[in-house]
Amino acid sequence: MPPNALHPSTPLSAENLYAVLRDHAQEAPPPLSRALHIAGSACGHATLAACDALRGQPGVRLDADALHIGEGMAPGPALNGVLASTARALREADCLRGWRDELLDITAPDGGHLGVIERAAVRPLGILTRAVHLNAWTPDGLLWVARRALDKATDPGMWDTLVGGLVAAGETLDVALIRECDEEAGLSPADVRARSALRTVLRMHRRLPEGYQVEDLLVSRCVLDAAVQPRNRDGEVMEIATVSAQQALAMVAAGEFTLEAGLVVVDDIAAQAGRR
Repeated sequence: MPPNALHPSTPLSAENLYAVLRDHAQEAPPPLSRALHIAGSACGHATLAACDALRGQPGVRLDADALHIGEGMAPGPALNGVLASTARALREADCLRGWRDELLDITAPDGGHLGVIERAAVRPLGILTRAVHLNAWTPDGLLWVARRALDKATDPGMWDTLVGGLVAAGETLDVALIRECDEEAGLSPADVRARSALRTVLRMHRRLPEGYQVEDLLVSRCVLDAAVQPRNRDGEVMEIATVSAQQALAMVAAGEFTLEAGLVVVDDIAAQAGRR
């Protein structure tokens, strides 16, 4: 059994299964991590390794309680330069899992935009990210699911929503979803024209080997036309299949889905059951 299997003594309802998953998605920051402040705003939790790697770096100050980046600076090119050098320092210290050459937005607690940083650096610094997912269904009530490639850095070989990914710097939520639909499932805007508006499922907090995942999970629901056959385009998926709602719940309980996908799938199934 996978290490994250729930091992229920009796089959769980969608509502109860979601409650268990929700509890798993609310973990405290890693031990010895320190609060992260960027331009004076508290916006993360830096791991001990990240703090050590950034000690003495230009534009960085470390004290007993927090890691300060760009202290006294305003959002803009200069702060983005400090954030870029911060990411490079973390890379040189082997604190990052890969390097994506993708920028993500950094948001202040009040919703203001602080800057951008390399995607690989967000987990060691515990910076909030946003992930958009599509729960895609067939007309006869089966759920499209995708199995992650074995060379994925995170959760290789596990089942996932058909479409899911992080919102890049400067993207709106809907633009990010349409982009991910194309990259991950070969779906055109017309294929998902009947999708529901994106809604937030929850903000998850999870310890990872490389740091701390703080992520808003957003989901849209869509019934694809019978003639639509999803096909992965970015090489990050090894298999696409359809399963019934009950099969999906059993797979989630057995630990076959990523935690994020399990949350958005089970939440959708529970919501639909409540409407009947």
